[in-house]
Amino acid sequence: MIPRGTIIVPTRMAVGKAAIASIDLAINQDLKALFPKSDIDTRYLLHVLLAFSEKLLRFATGATVKGITLDVLRALEVPLPSLPEQRRIAAILDQADALRRLRRQSLARLSDLEAAMFFDTFVSGAKSDWRETNVADLVDKNNGGIRTGPFGSQLLHSEFVDEGIAVLGIDNAVSNSFRWAKQRYITPQKYAELTRYKVHPGDVLITIMGTCGRCAIVPDSVGEAINTKHLCCISLDQDRCLPEFLHAYFLRHPTARHYLKSRSKGAIMDGLNMGIIKELPVILPPLSTQEKFKRSLEALSGPASRGEMALADIESLFTSIQHRAFRGEL
Repeated sequence: MIPRGTIIVPTRMAVGKAAIASIDLAINQDLKALFPKSDIDTRYLLHVLLAFSEKLLRFATGATVKGITLDVLRALEVPLPSLPEQRRIAAILDQADALRRLRRQSLARLSDLEAAMFFDTFVSGAKSDWRETNVADLVDKNNGGIRTGPFGSQLLHSEFVDEGIAVLGIDNAVSNSFRWAKQRYITPQKYAELTRYKVHPGDVLITIMGTCGRCAIVPDSVGEAINTKHLCCISLDQDRCLPEFLHAYFLRHPTARHYLKSRSKGAIMDGLNMGIIKELPVILPPLSTQEKFKRSLEALSGPASRGEMALADIESLFTSIQHRAFRGEL
């Protein structure tokens, strides 16, 4: 039995993670318990392990499940100031981490509020006269309709350039909101060959390869852009269906979730395709109800945006404090 207060380190599946046991427990062979010597503070050692997670990950091996050996863990070099200094550093990092967790909890509450608004309006508040249709019936066929990106030799990796026309991929939608992540561009000349894949502000992006089933709305600021084959891009007839509604419907409505789960292999989607997305059943409310929901989302977007920026600042500060602490500069 491993006593409460012991550091637990995964050596398979979750290499780079670490935690302190809050209760007495038993562990399997994929976890290791660390018992620090008397001159090492437990919380200090925990912070060292978390700060050096990337170093441990570099030693992880395995074709399917990555893992490290005990020798790798034993060989990890730990900066070791005096015990009082360890406790001081651990206390500072604990405070910074607590701030980070509070900000994450605040953002999670906003997300919960959005989910509750959606459920009250479109699930428990659904009306019997709302008709069921599907995604294919809601697209703007004159503005691209529904499509994936260029396949095979239509767009080669070697054709990406440092600036030009943006190419959107999984990383732009993986957080379920649009993010400018890895920058990929093509030349205007290449874009002229691929204009059928043009992305418009208000289009709904769904990831169909890699991390499947994520969804985001293209912002007004996107400029000229196309999407890769890893995304399904939907241009809606916004006189009937707003992107904010379809985005939330795809992620939250029980009908959509059940449909997608029934067409996936297990709990994690292995892959989607345009056929599955086109046939996704949509219980369509009146446009006025969708517009009211959109206004409610806009009221939440200000606090959420400020919260995300604050969290990014706190994450950056925490990383900086970590680096300084273990270089002896704190």
